[in-house]
This record gives sequence, C-alpha cells and structure tokens, in this order.
Amino acid sequence: MFKYNIVSGRFTLLLAFIKWFLLVSFLLRLVFIILTANSISWNFTDFYGALFTGLFFDIGTISWIVLPALIYYFILPNRFVGLRFDKIIVYFITAITLFLLIFVFFAEITFWEEFKTRFNFIAVDYLIYTHEVIANIQESYPLPVLVLGVILITAIVFFIFHKKNVFKKTFTQKASLKQKTIILFLGLSVVTFYSIFITNNQAEWSKNRYNAEISKSGIYSFFAAFRNNQMEYTKFYTKISNEKAFGMIRKKLAQENVEFKDDGLSIHRTITDTAASNVKQNVVFILVESLSASFMNEFGSNENNMPFLDSLAQKSIFFKNLYATGTRTVRGMEAVTLCIPPTPGQSIVKRPDNQNLFTVANVFKSKQYNCNFFYGGDGYFDNMNAYFGGNGFTIYDRGRGSVLSDKIKTIRNNITDNEVTFENAWGICDEDIYNKMLKVADEKFAKKQPFFNFVMTTSNHRPYTYPNGKIDIPSGTSRQGALKYTDFALRQMFKKAKTKDWYKNTVFVIIADHCASSAGKDEIDVANYHIPAFIVNLPENQNQKIIKQCSQIDLFPTLFALFHWNYESDFFGKDVQNPNFQERALLGTYRKLVLMKGTKTMILSDQKQQKFYNWNKTDNSLQPLPMDQSFLNETISWYQTADYLFSCKLLK
Repeated sequence: MFKYNIVSGRFTLLLAFIKWFLLVSFLLRLVFIILTANSISWNFTDFYGALFTGLFFDIGTISWIVLPALIYYFILPNRFVGLRFDKIIVYFITAITLFLLIFVFFAEITFWEEFKTRFNFIAVDYLIYTHEVIANIQESYPLPVLVLGVILITAIVFFIFHKKNVFKKTFTQKASLKQKTIILFLGLSVVTFYSIFITNNQAEWSKNRYNAEISKSGIYSFFAAFRNNQMEYTKFYTKISNEKAFGMIRKKLAQENVEFKDDGLSIHRTITDTAASNVKQNVVFILVESLSASFMNEFGSNENNMPFLDSLAQKSIFFKNLYATGTRTVRGMEAVTLCIPPTPGQSIVKRPDNQNLFTVANVFKSKQYNCNFFYGGDGYFDNMNAYFGGNGFTIYDRGRGSVLSDKIKTIRNNITDNEVTFENAWGICDEDIYNKMLKVADEKFAKKQPFFNFVMTTSNHRPYTYPNGKIDIPSGTSRQGALKYTDFALRQMFKKAKTKDWYKNTVFVIIADHCASSAGKDEIDVANYHIPAFIVNLPENQNQKIIKQCSQIDLFPTLFALFHWNYESDFFGKDVQNPNFQERALLGTYRKLVLMKGTKTMILSDQKQQKFYNWNKTDNSLQPLPMDQSFLNETISWYQTADYLFSCKLLK
C-alpha cells in the first residue's frame, strides 16, 4: 500500500490545477448550451451525452497540458524541492499557463459566436495570419479590458490556490521516487491512450451538430485540425475504381459540343460553339465577402439592406438557386477559378505546388486578355498572392512587405496610401478597392487591352467598419451596417463605371465567396450555402432569373457559353443554360463532402462514412433516407476524380 495520497503532497498544485481546468471547461460548455439553447437537442441522451463526452475529451486535453509538469516533478531531486529556483519555475509556469488557458476560454466564446463551433481549421488558419487576426480582435473587442480581465481572473485563481495552501504543500512535501514514477507512468499512459485510440471525430457522436460541437474540447479540436491540414481522399474516404469514377464524371460532362482529348483518367476537353464569336468583352468579376442569399429581399428578407443588389436581380442574369462550395473565402476562390468541387482538407488556394494550374485565367489569356487580381488587404493572407500570382494574374494589393516566391513570375503592385480613404484590419474599404480597379481598367482600355479584373471585397466582415457618413448606420456597430455599406459601394462603383468609355463593352459578374455563417444543428447546414450570383450588362433580352440548382463552379462555364467562346477545359463546371445541364450542387467543409440533387443530399465523411438525407427546406433539417448506391457512387466520383487530378498534378 502507498503511504502517498495524491490529494496532498508534492502533487497538490497539479491536482488543484486539473480540477480547476475541468470545472471551467464544464462552465464553458454550459455557456455554449445557453448560447444555442434553441438549437441543441435537449433529449436526455443527447444533453448528458454532450456533457460526459466533453468531460472525457477535457481529461485528454489536461493530460497533455500537465505532462511537462509531471516530467519536471519526476526529474527534480527531492533535495531541491521548495528552493527558490523551484518556486520561481512553478509559480511562473503556473501563472503563464493559467493566463493562456483563461484567454483561450474567452477566445472560444468569441469563436463560437462567430462560427458556432469549437476551434477548428479556421482557428489554425487564423494562428498563421497574426496581423489580420490581432487587428481584427482589437477593432472588434475592447482588447485592453479583455487582457486586464484575464490577468484579474488569473490573480483570483492564484489567490484561491494560495488560501487553500496548495503552493505550501507543493513546496514543503516530497514524493518518493516510486510514487513519482507511478504518477508519471499514469500520466504517460493517459496521453498515449488519447494519442493512439482517440480522435476528435469521435466527439461527433450526436446527429445534432451543436451537441457534437459542445462535446468537444476546444484545445483538443485545435490540435486535431492542425494535424489534419491535408487529407488524402483515398485514405480517409470511401472510394471506387478510378476508371469507374472518371467514366461516370465524363458522362456528366459530355454534351453535343464537347470533345474529350484524352481517354481514361482525364476530363480535358474542347468545348465548341456553333455561333463562335471573337468578340472580347471586358469582365469585371467581384467576389463579395460573406454575402448570404438570405440578406436580400429577393430571397425573403424584409430588412432592405441591399436595395441596389435587389434592383440588379431584376435586370441581369440572376442565379436564384446557386450554392457555394464551402465556408471560407479560399474555397470560393478555388471554386470560381478552378471550377472544381472542394477537395478534403485545405483549399487548393493554400496548398503547396498550386502554381500553373488550368484556371479561368488560361481561358481569358488564350483570348489575349490581361488578368488582374485586386485585394484590399495584404495578399499574403490565405496565400492569395502566391495562388493568383502563380496562375497568371497581376497582383494589386495592400502589401506590408511580404514578397512573392521567386518561382512566381508576375507583377505585384502595392495600393499606395494616397489611394486609401479608409482601412481596417482586413484591408481598405470596398469603395477604395473599386476605385483602384476602375483606374487600372482605364489604363488597360487606353492600351486597347481587353481585361479580366478579379476583385475580392473585405468590408462585409467583422469588425464591420467602413467610412463614416456613407449610410445611415454608424460604422462598426453591426453586420447590417456592413451589408448596407457593401451594397452602397457597389452602387457607387457602377455609377462611376457607367461614365467610362469601356463600360458598354464590359460584363460585370458578382457572386459571394460564401455565406456569412455555416452553422446549423445538422452536420451540413444546407441553407447556409445558398448565395446569389449576377451577370450584368449583357443585352437586355438575355436577362433572366435562372432557377436551376447549380454551383459556384458553373459560373464561368456559363459566362463563356454566353460569350459563344470555343475553349479548352479542365473544369468540372458546366453551362447552366445548356438543355442537357443536370441540376446539382457540390458543397462541403474541410471534412464533409456533399452532393445535393434537388433535396436529396449525400454526405461523405472521413473514416469512410457516408449518410443520405432529404433536405427539408421548410425547417432546414436533414431527414435520413435509405442508402442509394447509385447516388453514392456519383458523389464519390465527383470528389475522387477532383482529388486525383490535383494530387497527380494533372491540373497543370
């Protein structure tokens, strides 16, 4: 029998720290429950299952956090226990760890408010781009007050530990080598168990997505996402033979004006038009930040936040039933430039070796267009400069000194201070980036160069700040204000563009990068992928509202068909107006891959799982259906072929 009692002695502080962590994690979980009280499942099994599963993952998290302390206690000889340097090390590490964990707990609440999830892939991305994220936090929240609050709470916890004689017992009582060995062995065993046998995915046991997210530990989820930066499709997802997959997709892409150039594992083809035209209309393409369809009156909103876009819907080719492929800006960029379904893991925009791909820029350049990319922030963020610069675009951004790779042969132009009237954490306001685009368009027109100008906006993003006096909502107060300003800036851009000589020969394409939120109680929230898209300034007799279900990847193939262009294609997207177009939408997260046809929805998950649902539009719920093997094979084919082509460098 041991004479040692873990409740007291040298490990008293460690035990108190573990208890504190588990208690605060439980309280944080209750906060999330309160914030989503109307959406979680209150079923006895779901509710208590979330709490107990959460406790299980919290234990795994704290086991990793205290492991260095266990090692320190093990290697420190007893004769040094309680000496000054021992006290300095223990006090300092305890204070820093408490401060960081309390800060992380607050960060989790703000992250939950924004994304309705525990830390995930987005949090990993944000850790990389510290300038934008820290600036965004500073502009969105009272950071000095937050830091002081964290320091105060840390001091309170320290005081409680002191009053409970936790530090006194830690520095005055010693443990035998045998006792320290057993404690270290137990700690290592727990860490090993969680490392080998437990994955973050196992927290997703509930059909209600909110219950599953509440079951997670944020820190555990963060490192799981960090480890799963990229995911091999063939390793994690259900697959069929490549020959069968490509055969199915080639049939989906086939039509009377398509000729495939290769046999087998390829979708490379020539698309011809019987009314082929050499007319070169300039294209201004605007990817609008976080523009959900639900923000527009056209889709049922009664807030009238976007009167200009609602008016454009009546005098354009307007897509009423189009879905984003993902929930991040880089997914939207990937979808519109590569016209490819979302592949698992990180977006192609952020992956290595993503230069010299076959993008829409190749089609424009084959017609002698000048291709330009405009971003109001530093294009280093999300690897945008490397991606667009490496795929044929001239860069116009608000760089802060980051440089492009030597491998990227392109021109980079900084937006200068005298071209900026307003700037926040994410970049210059939409009016400023449009003005820069208009200026460059004038320059290209003067040189008689047809242009393809790709603009990425930033104003419709937290902290929702914009120039004062433009709209009737004060800057920095709400998403509603950001929406109104986004709409206002677009109106001003069109007003100025109409005064240009090049306007009559220019087509404007507007689409959202993704919705403002992707959170819902089901594993995929279908309604939060619904986005608007417009093709503006074609002849009036072509204006219409397209009600076919389609995807971001179909936008440019549809535009090229409207131009009656012959071109080479490696695109998975198709001309929506073609009579043979088969309605479908492809969407997902970095782990979930979805094919939706009508309301039938197949979801592929890692661990080679798949589920089949009917989407109920009325309440935005997913109702389980018996598995449909044919539908499953088609879903697999879209994603397996897309992953194969990129992984095997066949999109070069």
